[in-house]
Amino acid sequence: MYPHERSLVNELKDQPFALVGVNSDKLDRAKTAVEKNQLTWRSFQNKPDGQERAIADDWAVRGWPTIVVLDVDQSIRYRGHDGDAATEVVKELLAKATKKQ
Repeated sequence: MYPHERSLVNELKDQPFALVGVNSDKLDRAKTAVEKNQLTWRSFQNKPDGQERAIADDWAVRGWPTIVVLDVDQSIRYRGHDGDAATEVVKELLAKATKKQ
């Protein structure tokens, strides 16, 4: 998944696009993954120490990875597990945004 995400971030670096991750690993392991896999996008700890609820609970995540694509109005346009399908939705949204400008 990381190579696909990394290439998407690079490809869309000049577009109105942001990738945000949520990591369910323990903090030490998550930090190692960020360094080892050269992750350049924001990634949040699913349930940091001291927090009552996990992000995955609030977003009803039942499996990892779950991909959610939001549009500019923060409406969910894709929710699932297929990185290629999510990428297509992102590119369609960007194409529509470009036409409006």
